[in-house]
Amino acid sequence: MITIAPYDPRWVDDFQRLAAALRESLGALALRIDHIGSTAVPGLAAKDVIDVQVTVAALAEPEIGRRLLAAGFAPQQPTEDHVPPGAAADLAGWQKRLFKERPDERRVNIHVREQGRPNQRYALLMRDHLRAHRATADAYAELKRRLAAALADDEAYPDVKDPAVDLIYLAAEDWARRTGWTPDD
Repeated sequence: MITIAPYDPRWVDDFQRLAAALRESLGALALRIDHIGSTAVPGLAAKDVIDVQVTVAALAEPEIGRRLLAAGFAPQQPTEDHVPPGAAADLAGWQKRLFKERPDERRVNIHVREQGRPNQRYALLMRDHLRAHRATADAYAELKRRLAAALADDEAYPDVKDPAVDLIYLAAEDWARRTGWTPDD
């Protein structure tokens, strides 16, 4: 069963500890390490899972996987992200590597994405848009609570949630154009 928890300010500290471990493991291979997803948006209810995006120069660099495995992080599927409507359908732009937490540590998703790819930008844009639009974040939290309560199948949660996230993404793209937002902000 999926549980949506009220925002917890400790999520920031949890991310910072994880980011430090990832920096130690990956060194210069990590161009940037960002807290993404709902736990990165102050005040937003979320699953108690820290999402991290590690931006790298080349996704296919084998040393990335070797170092994360050596540090105890477990590789997972999927290896590509959901492609929102209107986005470039070139699947290369939506490829990623996904790792989970080390044994006996809090739940995390480590999304390794290539710099400049649409999926790398998407995660940062969604986070920043929700941070800038409290009413949208509140509506999104309510959607997540209702989905978690209504869905008997945990596997169906992302399949049902993705179209709603696409609506937020389309508004976020408009916001980015109007404000001049870039992923380097």
